Formats: sequence, C-alpha cells, structure tokens
Amino acid sequence: MWKKILFWGPFLFFSFSLTSVLFAQEDVQKHPSCKYCGMDRAKFAHSRVYVAYEDGSTQGTCSIHCAAIDFALNIDKTPKTMQVGDFYTKMLVDAEKAFWVLEGNKPGVMTKRAKWAFANKEDAEKFMKESGGSQISFEQAFKAAFEDMYEDTKMIQERRKMRRMQQKK
Repeated sequence: MWKKILFWGPFLFFSFSLTSVLFAQEDVQKHPSCKYCGMDRAKFAHSRVYVAYEDGSTQGTCSIHCAAIDFALNIDKTPKTMQVGDFYTKMLVDAEKAFWVLEGNKPGVMTKRAKWAFANKEDAEKFMKESGGSQISFEQAFKAAFEDMYEDTKMIQERRKMRRMQQKK
C-alpha cells in the first residue's frame, strides 16, 4: 500500500498542481492583454487584476493602476468580485481579503508607488522584511491607485515618448 502511495503520490500532486495553475490562468486566456496599456497579463500574473461585474461582463488588467482606470470609465457598472494576482504564487486571490503592501524597493507595475497583493499575511511580512514597504488594506491600495493616477500617467507617457524616439533612430 505505502509503495503505491509513494509511487503515485508525487504524480497525483503534480497533476493537481498543474490543473490548478491552468485553471488559474483562465482569466489570462479570456483577457490576454490589458485593455488600457496593452501589457501581457501572463507576464504580469503577479500583479494582474480580474473583475467580474454584476451585469456578467468581466475585465482583466495588468495591474491595480489599470483596474482603477476601468472603474473610473465604467462608473455605472457594479463590481461583483475583484481578484488580484498573488505576488509570489501568481494565483488569483480575492482582492479584499488579500494582504497588501504599499511601496518597498521593487518597482511597481504601471506606477511609481508599488502596490502588491499577497494571499497570506506571512508572505506579505516576508516581502516587507526583504523589500520594505508597509501593510495596507485593499481599500487603501485602491485609493492610492487613484491618488497616483496623474503622476503615473505622466510617467507612462514620458516612457512611451522616449521609446518612440529610440525606435525612430
């Protein structure tokens, strides 16, 4: 009996893990790139956001910055659920239940002031110990995304302008 468990156990664990990873990426298949900036959501799985609205529509963005743009542009749509990629596992977690870290020394996605989500408190604390930052709530993270919108948009515009100039050379 134990020989069978030892033989098949790792195989079954790998199979279930692979299935959960593939299922977790279903949102990326549905929305492969961010509607607002064009970034590859699979590449930015650690910061991606997936929103399901009460009207049945969904939106996938690369970051909380672009999710804030979506919310501002769709003011008449009510979100039913909002999920965000866990920084370490890249699995989607409930954005309101996630443990958020503001800033730290890792560059943010589409923002100067990084906002990272973690499925559990221990991972958020580990990140803060290694990279700095402070723990905040989802509401504070989303509010910060709106507060940062002007500076972040200016930064993105300047980067894209520089990229276009380099491509012309």
